[in-house]
Amino acid sequence: MFRLQPIFFVVGIMVIIIGVSMMIPAAVDLYYGNPDWKIFAQASMTSIGLGGMACLACRSEIGPRVNARQGYVLTVFSWIAVSLAGALPLWFSSLDISFCDAVFETVSGLTTTGSTVLSALDDMPPGLLLWRSILQWLGGIGIIVTALALLPMMRVGGMQLFQMESSDRSEKLSPRIRDMCLQIVMIYVGLSVICMVLYRIFGMTWFDAINHGMSTLATGGYSTSDLSFAKFDSSLALHWVGIIFMFAGALPFTAYAVLVRKRDIRAIANNQQIRIFLLIIAVFTGLLTLRLMHISDDGFFRSLTMAAFNLVSVITTTGYASGDYLQWGPAAIMLFFFATFIGGCSGSTAGGFKMFRLYVVFTGLKAHFMRLRSPSAVIVSRIDKHEITSDIYNAVTVYVFLLTISYIAISVALALTGLDLVTSMSAAATALANVGPGLGPIIGPAGNFQSLPDAAKWILDVAMVLGRLEFETLLVLLLPAFWRD
Repeated sequence: MFRLQPIFFVVGIMVIIIGVSMMIPAAVDLYYGNPDWKIFAQASMTSIGLGGMACLACRSEIGPRVNARQGYVLTVFSWIAVSLAGALPLWFSSLDISFCDAVFETVSGLTTTGSTVLSALDDMPPGLLLWRSILQWLGGIGIIVTALALLPMMRVGGMQLFQMESSDRSEKLSPRIRDMCLQIVMIYVGLSVICMVLYRIFGMTWFDAINHGMSTLATGGYSTSDLSFAKFDSSLALHWVGIIFMFAGALPFTAYAVLVRKRDIRAIANNQQIRIFLLIIAVFTGLLTLRLMHISDDGFFRSLTMAAFNLVSVITTTGYASGDYLQWGPAAIMLFFFATFIGGCSGSTAGGFKMFRLYVVFTGLKAHFMRLRSPSAVIVSRIDKHEITSDIYNAVTVYVFLLTISYIAISVALALTGLDLVTSMSAAATALANVGPGLGPIIGPAGNFQSLPDAAKWILDVAMVLGRLEFETLLVLLLPAFWRD
């Protein structure tokens, strides 16, 4: 029999975490004398109360472990619940935005997509700006992974949830889930703090540094200004801090943990994913630098900085903008469009296709053609000394198929809401890859998603969660057989 009590119990914990997090922007608004602190306090109490009631109501009914089937439902329900709870302060705030826009902004934050419906960010209350960054920071590490550090103490097993949220085959860092999650969280917090300090040293205010530090490591891209990172156009040093930490957020956190535990730089230097990632960034950045030097009067270093920053921002699915790269010509636009899908490494905060899958696809193609040449040959493909098994090939094949079908379906659905072809196709791509800005005058790096119809925003909400959960976790719920006992 399928039992919902354990699901509602854990969802309640997630909502409580969101509610407690709201007290931070409430305190900031109270410090600055902004009346929105009352909204955050009320939303916090509401979320904590609802989450607490769910936990208390289901506490006596939970079993010792959440099974795999319940894990799928829990993963989806938790994203829905925290998105609705996180939208409350935005909906009731002084922004006077619709519920649809509040949910869109929250989902974009938690999935670290970075698409926004808000403008006039420079004049926005500090608590709201901080809340947007907190949503991305929590989403970057994964609200489920964060909660998993606490679940073993509450007799709720969690390995299934960790596997559901990301289908990547990542190395176990510890035999205990709690230890594994704490290691990842500590590394994530440490890198975030270092990023914030460096932003402050090179010219940002503490408020800007804290906000950008959270959204940079989360590869989310929410900024405190409508200009995004172009606000700091005069400081190339800040751009390079952003480049380094966007790149750091897109690397596998398992590699960081091995590096810290074994103090062996080879954990990163010999990682096949990271090598491929560096190669792609170097090639794309070189091409864009040459293009910028050709069409502008900027020198080599500034052209290199702008090319590297915008390319790394897109390929890591961060979404910061430092200039309108749509003005760099058709060839540059195509490079950015391909970079949108590529994404970072498996086990990172970045979205997209991921380097692991890219490597598996190319090794699979290579093995296929080698078998055509020598049908009796035994070919074993490896990544970081681990064999790429048929199960991995099958999983990547399914992912590619689901990505393609989902992209076509969402693009068509967006077009049916009245959007033009470029906007529909690029919005679908950025939502599924969790990037942020798209192409075209409406949702490009110089625009936002405010003018889109509400129907399009709801479609993109689903697409962002679908991309974050990597398709299978959400789509499996659509199978009638899944719900049969």
